[in-house]
Amino acid sequence: MILIVMGVCGSGKTTVGSCLGNKLGWTFYDADDYHPKGNIDKMSSGIPLNDQDRVPWLQILHDIIIREWSSGRNVILACSALKKLYRQIMAMGSEILDSVTDEEKYPRKDLLFVYLHGTIELITKRLAARKGHYMAENLIQSQFDVLEPPAEPENFITVEIAKSIPEIVAEIENALCNYGNCSS
Repeated sequence: MILIVMGVCGSGKTTVGSCLGNKLGWTFYDADDYHPKGNIDKMSSGIPLNDQDRVPWLQILHDIIIREWSSGRNVILACSALKKLYRQIMAMGSEILDSVTDEEKYPRKDLLFVYLHGTIELITKRLAARKGHYMAENLIQSQFDVLEPPAEPENFITVEIAKSIPEIVAEIENALCNYGNCSS
């Protein structure tokens, strides 16, 4: 199973993903670790990334997903995955850009997106308290502007982030049981 914990900056992707990974014994990746330096420089300067900035980064994440699927390991990836197209690239690779059609194709049922949903007010409060991250606070609105929450036919659950981390992790664990990946 590949679990992609997604949402805007400050939604708790890394915290939730790493806690869940530790609890389940699953490998955890943070997509932020794979941004090229140019992307980090842009975001640090308060400049939102565009699709051209993101595609090479998303292809790297796709390669990680394919490698982990091939190994049969259960993996958690924390990634903003803001647009439907970004999630398709992660699942199918950048070749999807040459053949996008109205027909949706998600090749695997063992890919689950966990959308961490929160209000802009809560996210703003969280980012104001966060130290040492390259994402400039003024980019919050641009993240919400670009966001396309997951929808059918994507495999996804939505989790409200106003809850505690243990409550969020427990909700995701329960959802995993519905996908045949119970931890106990």
